[in-house]
Amino acid sequence: MKNIAVVILVVLIVAVMLLYLVSFQVRQTESALILTFGQSTRQIQKPGWNWKWPAPIQTLVRYDSRPTLFEGVEEETTTKGGEPIIVQTYVIWRIADAKRFREAVRDTAGAEKLLKSRLRDAQNKVIGRHYFSELVNTDRQQIKFGEIENEMVLVCEPVKQAYGIGIESVGIKMLKVSEKVTEDVFARMRADRKRKTEATLAQGSAEAMRIKSDADSKITELLAAAEARAKAIRGSGDAEAAQYYKMLDADPEFAMFLREIETLKKTLKERTTVVLPADAEPFKLLKQMPQIEPKQ
Repeated sequence: MKNIAVVILVVLIVAVMLLYLVSFQVRQTESALILTFGQSTRQIQKPGWNWKWPAPIQTLVRYDSRPTLFEGVEEETTTKGGEPIIVQTYVIWRIADAKRFREAVRDTAGAEKLLKSRLRDAQNKVIGRHYFSELVNTDRQQIKFGEIENEMVLVCEPVKQAYGIGIESVGIKMLKVSEKVTEDVFARMRADRKRKTEATLAQGSAEAMRIKSDADSKITELLAAAEARAKAIRGSGDAEAAQYYKMLDADPEFAMFLREIETLKKTLKERTTVVLPADAEPFKLLKQMPQIEPKQ
C-alpha cells in the first residue's frame, strides 16, 4: 500500500514537471514570444494557456505589454525665433509587436536607448518650427502645447513599423529659459501690455470725442429749435400787443375793458375757485358792467 502511494506521488511529480516543460500561461498584462532553436517562430498576445516544445527545442520569452513611461534628459533647443530654451520631454510607449521588438532592440534597455535618440530628434525638429510665444504667453489662446505634442507623436510614430514599439503619447514635462531670455520675454510682454493700454486709451478718447460731438450737435439743434420757438412766441405776442396798442390809442377805456374780459375768460376757462375781493380787477365786471361807449 505504501509502495503504491509512492508511485502515485512520483507519477504526479513527473507529470507536473512535464506539464511545466511543455506548457505556459500568458497573463493579461503580457505578450509572449516562442523561440525555436533561438529563432522567433510564434507570437502570443492574447492571455491564456498555451503549449510548446520543451527546451532546448523551444524557449519562452515574456514581455510586459503595459504602457511604459520613458523620460528624456534636460536638453537645450532653439525655437523658430531663435530663442534658446531648455526642455525635458517624455514618451509613453508599449510593445506592439514582440517579434519585431526582439529582432530590432531585443529588450527594454535597447528600446529606451532608441527612444532617447528619437525623442531628442522629435523635440528639436518640432520646437524649431514654433515660436517662443506659442510655448509661453499670457494669452492662453496663443499657447499651442497640444499641437506641438501631437506633432512629436507623428515624428516618433514610425518606430512602430520599424521596431515594434507603439507610441501612446509624447509630452513636454519641463520647460526652462535662461535669465537673459526671461528678461527679454518680460520686456516684450510689458511692451505688448503698453501697446494694448495705449490702444484702449486711444479708443476711449475717440469714443469720448464722438459722444461729446454728438452732445454738442444735439445742444445746437435744441438751442436753434428753442430760439425759433421763442421768436415765434415773441412775434405772436408782439402782434397781439400791437393790436391792443392800436386799440389803446384809439379808445383807452374800451381797450382796457376788452383786456379785462380776455383775462377773465382765461382765468375761468377751467373749473376754478378764486377768493378775491368783489371789487378786484377784473372780477368787478361780474358784479356791475361799466358804462362804456365806443368813441367815434
